[in-house]
Amino acid sequence: MTRTDPLVERMRPFGTTIFTEMSALAVRTGAVNLGQGFPDTDGPPEMLAAAAEALAGGANQYPPLPGIPALRHAITAHEQRFWGLTRDPDTEVVVTAGATEAIAAAILALCEPGDEVVCFEPYYDSYAASITLAGAVRRPVTLRPGPAGRYEFDEAELREAFGRRTRLVLLNTPHNPTGKVFTAAELELIAGLCREHDVVAVTDEVYEHLVFDGRHVPLAGLPGMRERTLRISSAGKTFSCTGWKIGWATGPASLVSALLRVKQFLTFVNGAPLQPAVAVALGLPDSYFTGFAAGLRERRDGLVAGLAEAGLAVLPAEGTYFVTADIRPLGGVDGIEFCRELPARCGVVAVPTQVFYDNRDAGRHLIRFAFCKRAEVIDEAVSRLKRLAA
Repeated sequence: MTRTDPLVERMRPFGTTIFTEMSALAVRTGAVNLGQGFPDTDGPPEMLAAAAEALAGGANQYPPLPGIPALRHAITAHEQRFWGLTRDPDTEVVVTAGATEAIAAAILALCEPGDEVVCFEPYYDSYAASITLAGAVRRPVTLRPGPAGRYEFDEAELREAFGRRTRLVLLNTPHNPTGKVFTAAELELIAGLCREHDVVAVTDEVYEHLVFDGRHVPLAGLPGMRERTLRISSAGKTFSCTGWKIGWATGPASLVSALLRVKQFLTFVNGAPLQPAVAVALGLPDSYFTGFAAGLRERRDGLVAGLAEAGLAVLPAEGTYFVTADIRPLGGVDGIEFCRELPARCGVVAVPTQVFYDNRDAGRHLIRFAFCKRAEVIDEAVSRLKRLAA
């Protein structure tokens, strides 16, 4: 007898992603889509030209499993240049199908069923799915707005999350969806617990260059953490090429080898003509990285001002593409309902952040907006958002 729902039990809670729903709503209503975090401009011309050259030049067959040598060398040079991290490009780097595959492969490679993963909620939705696929258990630590407005976590709650079954910590900084940049003191605390409990860290640092307030500090650079950290990043966010899905993981050879053995049975390889182009982009001068961040900062500031004028309580966005806001000043009580109604009210789409929590009540009143759009798109959204105040 055929089951009504053939999906395995553990994956049934995962339906259509909120990004799919909200992007479809934007198309259906003609609303400005500030929900899904993808840019509406192409990346640097040097990178695009290199991709076209590679495509025309025959780089269209399987690349090496760990990634082409030029990209692996570019990744290690980039980490040394910006973060002072030294890697062996032959044994300590693997190129993946975006950061999403790197995260999934890392969790599948390192977690046995029943192992526990400490993570900070709200979290990017693929984290929960990957942990579930591995048969592991989430141990979320909730980020909450503190007295100064910025997102913070409770030290006692973090310490309580660690136990005898803890296998790894999954850390995202700069953090999606909150825009939080973890401070050096917060990272030192996390590193100390990893060392104390002999835990591996998997760090999602795709927004490493998009910091507006504070400073990005890779966890792998802290004492005793290089040998127990898989550091993940990608080209998508830094170079405005989210559809290319070229990511990577770096770390000690033992952890990279474990990830690679799983990755080979997921996508095997990907993006042959795009890998040389990303290698070029990683070597761009500092002016590209600082200029890109400065442009995003301006658009953040414009959107934050517009959200505040509309009557929302805006929380600090220290980095990433995103800013979150509290809907309660406008009488909102449920972010999902608020976001579904927002296009009709003002012609703008946002994303409810409560779907990124295990503890839904902690984020029920918060919604997320993306500001990685052209300045004129942000201006139009701000103009429409003024209808809320009216």
